[in-house]
Amino acid sequence: MSLNIAKSNKKRVVIVGGGFGGLKLANKLKKSGFQVVLIDKNNYHQFPPLIYQVASAGMEPTSISFPFRKIFQHRKDFFFRMAEVRAIFPEKNMIQTSIGKAEYDYLVLAAGTTTNYFGNKHIEEEAMPMKNVSEAMGLRNALLANLERALTCSTKQEQQELLNIVIVGGGATGIEVAGILSEMKKFVLPNDYPDMSSSLMHIYLIEAGPRLLAGMSEESSAHAEQFLREMGVNILLNKRVVDYRDHKVVLEDGTEIATRTFIWVSGVTGVTIGNLDASLIGRGGRIKVDSFNRVEGMNNVFAIGDQCIQLADENYPNGHPQLAQVAIQQGELLAKNLIRMEKGQEMKPFHYRNLGSMATVGRNRAVAEFSKVKMQGWFAWVMWLVVHLRSILGVRNKVIVLLNWVWNYFTYDQSMRMIVYARKAKEIRDREKLEETNHWGKELIQEPKQHSPQEIQQASEQEKK
Repeated sequence: MSLNIAKSNKKRVVIVGGGFGGLKLANKLKKSGFQVVLIDKNNYHQFPPLIYQVASAGMEPTSISFPFRKIFQHRKDFFFRMAEVRAIFPEKNMIQTSIGKAEYDYLVLAAGTTTNYFGNKHIEEEAMPMKNVSEAMGLRNALLANLERALTCSTKQEQQELLNIVIVGGGATGIEVAGILSEMKKFVLPNDYPDMSSSLMHIYLIEAGPRLLAGMSEESSAHAEQFLREMGVNILLNKRVVDYRDHKVVLEDGTEIATRTFIWVSGVTGVTIGNLDASLIGRGGRIKVDSFNRVEGMNNVFAIGDQCIQLADENYPNGHPQLAQVAIQQGELLAKNLIRMEKGQEMKPFHYRNLGSMATVGRNRAVAEFSKVKMQGWFAWVMWLVVHLRSILGVRNKVIVLLNWVWNYFTYDQSMRMIVYARKAKEIRDREKLEETNHWGKELIQEPKQHSPQEIQQASEQEKK
């Protein structure tokens, strides 16, 4: 297996990750004179801000996803390959992927983040994450299957475990999930499950810190908490989850909450590259970069978006927030800087322009901050809708999402509440097994040489002479 991309007389830019930053970079390099290769483990771009609506059966996955090959159709000097990058060999200008090796002139790491379990392997095995479309679909199936089972289970204990939902993490994703599940409890359950009282469902939102939305102001945090409490969500602050056993979430103070729907959205960590030196990894598992988003100590390897941490911006001495706008702005500037480098011009350092942040809690409820302006309630909710609708790729997707929102606003009746488990074909299962054991670049990774006692003794004697 290999990438099967012929090397041309044009310099090659390899972009790892097709999120907001990688996509912006690839688009801005159009007609730049570079050969552009985009590598991603999925064959589509996904829109993370709306993934929670897929998890709650409020939106179909295709509405927030867009195939890379459709985005870059008819684009010259552009290649897409579905693969994972496993190792980097800067001295050879080469990367090892799950389908073979590839050379580069410039390498850009933009693979984003993955769920952070803070080293708790047991929670990692038991909890339901919600970082991508696949995980959101898995969560949707679990939620719906648990509701179906709650109707037929044999004991009240099991029924309560099935109807208790515990969400760990009080960031934007946590409050959005809690809010939409609260609306589901109020408007969907009475219609879909008339023979089961919706009052039996309890939603818990657990946050280890003293408030929700730690990345926003205390004012916005307080409004979000107030909205959720009014919607019937049980909020537990300053509570840390330490384990999950016997269908119970265990808190540090010994408290237990019975549940079979254990959702973990408590932080993220940068996607790791197997052989990258530990000294290059900063806080949050993010790759350290300079003011030009260049990986420290490397001339032609860059990192952008959530996967990197830059401490050179004086306005953000502890690193930029992990937001879509940071990745987009870094991708746009890096495209210009790569072109400048080819022309022998100096690169420009990155400075983040803060365009604000927002989070939605439910219909007519949201919080938003723009520079010195803070808003909440209905107007913030409308702003949230407009901003996210504009950001979705594809006219078809925009129209479908808008129609979904309009329909749901008046009816609260989504038609995607189906439990569907995808089964991989044997050919795909066999191929994945093959990729698990091959293409790790072990022959290029320099293992430290083991010296025999005789060699050590000889070296010592030679040094004395």
